[in-house]
Amino acid sequence: MHPFRYRDAARFWDITDPALAVLVHAVVGGTPAYRREFTRGDAPAGAHDFDAWVVRTVLNPQTPLFREARYLLAEESDIRDPAIYHSVLAAIASGNRTNGGIASYIGRRSDELTHPLNVLEDSGLVVREPDLIRRGRANYRIAEPLIAFYEATMRRRWPELEAGRAEAVWRSSRPAFLSQVVGPHFEALCREFAVSTDVFGELPAEVGAGVINDTAKRGQIEIDVIVLAAPDPGQPRRILSLGEAKWGTVMGSEHLDRLARARDLLAVKGFDTRHTILACYSGAGFADDLREFKRAPVRLITPGQMYE
Repeated sequence: MHPFRYRDAARFWDITDPALAVLVHAVVGGTPAYRREFTRGDAPAGAHDFDAWVVRTVLNPQTPLFREARYLLAEESDIRDPAIYHSVLAAIASGNRTNGGIASYIGRRSDELTHPLNVLEDSGLVVREPDLIRRGRANYRIAEPLIAFYEATMRRRWPELEAGRAEAVWRSSRPAFLSQVVGPHFEALCREFAVSTDVFGELPAEVGAGVINDTAKRGQIEIDVIVLAAPDPGQPRRILSLGEAKWGTVMGSEHLDRLARARDLLAVKGFDTRHTILACYSGAGFADDLREFKRAPVRLITPGQMYE
């Protein structure tokens, strides 16, 4: 059985609070077995119970979920040197998503990672996501949320967790969970939302992320959610939306300014941005200056809208 999509997973877990649904999905994804067999039927009673739920389930050596991430990697027959694969996964979980970034993080040459990355991709543990702007380049993302959670919060603290110190480990690991796990996971959920909606005028042909070089400012602009229309032969590719996703940050007009700058740069590169909608996705809300913005087609999208 394939994992549930994020809306179905929330219903399966009987979660009606969208913010809580994002947090739980960032830990266990949409795997049905984790709802009862692996957690003994334990679900968070509400947002106030999330931290305690993490401690008594996934960080608890007495539950089957505790060792599941390790088993997922160990059961892959093509993985004969687990250390290098754990290092690759840890690099991705730490925010190093390109081949070069992963190689630099673990101290290997990029060409040495071709086989491990291919094995992880073939096994469904890692997803290679093309950059929609810089064709030929790609980022890597851990496909199984439980493995991302394990690499970011559990693997380095394993002896302490086995000794029953889950509460202390979670207190010190929670910031890494929010930044390294929930943040990127929320971005992926925003892209999944964009794929299945016509909120930008029509159903998209492609949704992904990308990086735009800003030579005038000697920098780059990372776009979390790029929504492309179907290609029209002989015509510039239409961009339906450019979006930025922030889980724990109240978004303001500065985020919109960055998207507007990206839109203008893409127009110069030959994309059709005449009707591009700028979208801000936030789990923490929006500042008044952004709520009152009137000069361009803008969408402010909350977890509540994503889970409707």
